Amino acid sequence: MHSGNIAIIIPARYGSTRLPGKPLLKVNDKSIIQLVWEKAIQSKYANKVIVATDNDDIYQTVKSFGGMVKKTSPHHQSGSDRIAEVVKNNPDIKIAVNVQGDEPLITSESIDSAIKCLVDDSSADISTLIRKIDDKSEVNNPNLVKVVTDVRGNALYFSRSPIPYERENASMDFYAHIGLYVYRRESLLNMTALAQANIEKAECLEQLRALYNGIKIKTVVVNYKPIGVDTPEDLDKLREMLVV
Repeated sequence: MHSGNIAIIIPARYGSTRLPGKPLLKVNDKSIIQLVWEKAIQSKYANKVIVATDNDDIYQTVKSFGGMVKKTSPHHQSGSDRIAEVVKNNPDIKIAVNVQGDEPLITSESIDSAIKCLVDDSSADISTLIRKIDDKSEVNNPNLVKVVTDVRGNALYFSRSPIPYERENASMDFYAHIGLYVYRRESLLNMTALAQANIEKAECLEQLRALYNGIKIKTVVVNYKPIGVDTPEDLDKLREMLVV
């Protein structure tokens, strides 16, 4: 599928309000950033994996386990901005995959599903992952982003609110967004150069900037349910799941 131009880029920053130094925290003697990197290098379609960071300790840690790492500006507001810097400085990268640095349970199959989705649909600018919500109690959780799509799987809107709204006796399937993106080079650089949209500011969802400006996001449904590491409790749960 690839011709040497698909790169997985893992943005990693040290600062975290609830869990400082998160990428360097250890699980089974491996840092979280190493666990994510190990999943990413299993991709069948990407030919390189790059960690993008502004932190010296993260930089040296990635070097120590043999990973490729790029130093980026400390002033980026989002992971997309950090990835865009790497892409801008590496003209050989035609497709960039944003894999979150705090999801060590991500599967290479899910990553490849998103890559294949974009490669197979020349009309799409960005692809991303979604999953069907089986537990209806999740629908009202504002921390879980919901998405509605058209008949072809193109995203119509993302929201922290329950969408679509079930009126009267309607019964709908709901889908949750998984924050993994695959960008065409020009789409990423265009999106990150645009001003924030009001809907993006209201929902605090960067992908709404793309939709607001007519940048098409294609979705693919996967069975993977992410478990991010945002709190000490999340870290304890991850350690229990990966106990050997």
